[in-house]
Amino acid sequence: MQAFAFHTPADVAAAAQLARQNGEAKLLGGGQTLLQSMKLGLIAPSDLIDLGGIPALKGISVANGQVTIGAGTTHAAVAASKAVQQAIPALAELAGHIGDRQVRNRGTIGGSLANNDPAACYPAAVLALGATITTDTRSISAEDFFRGLYTTALAEGEVITSVSFPVPEKAGWQKFKQPASRFSLVGVFVAKFATGVRVAVTGAGAGGVFRATEVEARLSADYSAAALAGATVDASGLNSDLHGSAEYRAALIPVLAGRAIG
Repeated sequence: MQAFAFHTPADVAAAAQLARQNGEAKLLGGGQTLLQSMKLGLIAPSDLIDLGGIPALKGISVANGQVTIGAGTTHAAVAASKAVQQAIPALAELAGHIGDRQVRNRGTIGGSLANNDPAACYPAAVLALGATITTDTRSISAEDFFRGLYTTALAEGEVITSVSFPVPEKAGWQKFKQPASRFSLVGVFVAKFATGVRVAVTGAGAGGVFRATEVEARLSADYSAAALAGATVDASGLNSDLHGSAEYRAALIPVLAGRAIG
């Protein structure tokens, strides 16, 4: 691992300024992907800007039908939050089964979204719930945030500060995990609103998280597992590897959606 400068800014403004002044700098949240990539020599930032000491990035609140979670809040904190458990139980359930205990106690929601791993859990919840990602400069809708494999709408040096989730009428989460990594081979988050049902899938798409529109249409008409009998998902564009073919992943999506709604 090559040498780098380490910064501990006191606030978001200072962190953003450091990031924009140093083109090869990286923002450090929980470090669950970044540090491993550095150890493997995949990236070599000139500077690391630690966001862990910024109090404004942590915390959870519920108001006006929204659950707002600070970007620096750990997965473990989201899972343990009584407010999240009451407002969106499926979100707490999702957070409580990310990785292992070490990952949950170090990894952060903002770091997960900024990294946008194609098999990460949080993107499915963000897209299905129609969340809003707030940064130091603007607000970005879930529909506009995810841009493909490890790619987001974030500009260089832009810092995620919080994520706001509308509280749905009902929601559910099901994850078919790879046993060793605990990443999703397929993960499905279902959210029911007065305007219809949104279903987001992670782990299956070669380009990252996506919405399962046929499943959404069926559940919007009849919110029941029975409505998904015979439902199919196009396997083209899905991942195919030693863990499962694209067809296998496609077949899992309506099955997991049915389980998610119980």
